Amino acid sequence: MNLILDAVQWILAGAPGAAFGTITDAVLQHLLYTVVALVVAALVAVPLGWWIGHTGRGRDVAVAISGAARAVPSFGLLLLLVLVMGVTQRPEAATITFVVLAIPSILAGAYSGFESIDRTVLDAGRASGMTGWQLLWQIEVPLGLPLLVAGLRAATLQVVATVTIAAYVNLGGLGQYIITGLPLRRFDMVLGGAILVAVFALVLDAVFALLQRASVPRGVRVST
Repeated sequence: MNLILDAVQWILAGAPGAAFGTITDAVLQHLLYTVVALVVAALVAVPLGWWIGHTGRGRDVAVAISGAARAVPSFGLLLLLVLVMGVTQRPEAATITFVVLAIPSILAGAYSGFESIDRTVLDAGRASGMTGWQLLWQIEVPLGLPLLVAGLRAATLQVVATVTIAAYVNLGGLGQYIITGLPLRRFDMVLGGAILVAVFALVLDAVFALLQRASVPRGVRVST
């Protein structure tokens, strides 16, 4: 109990020490890496996932690649890229790691969203004379959006967790308090950093939960 109180007191004091960045800076660093990784991963995975879902081509390859990518150990990949690219390129190596880890969830959400659509809805669209482009933007994208947001939500939590352990390569973020506090036996700092990471992840998860709910088309919401 005292340790928890010490951790809360450490957070409220807002002064982690001269060797560390402020908590505000650490939160912003954590958020920046997360947002950049999600945007880059979405630019790669969303068009590819929509193409797979729309055409039905390449699904088996996408599933195999996504499965393999999810099995990659995040910390091992981070260290490998840092060693290959050099310690001066740590931010770039870390960002590539985050993007690689975020792509499978977003890709799966993109094509699964299209595959979950009732085929009779698409058949009705074709029967009414809609072109492939109209089917894509007026039926498939709106109806597949909730699962895409779910994929982004899962990818966000994956990236937040990986940014935390990226403090091992002196990348900053909230993980620096956990990683550096352990050898210093600053358990108030370690627990405080863990609480901050948990709260940060829960806030982002809540934001995506609201977005996922809001992305359900009104007609679908009424019918359910």
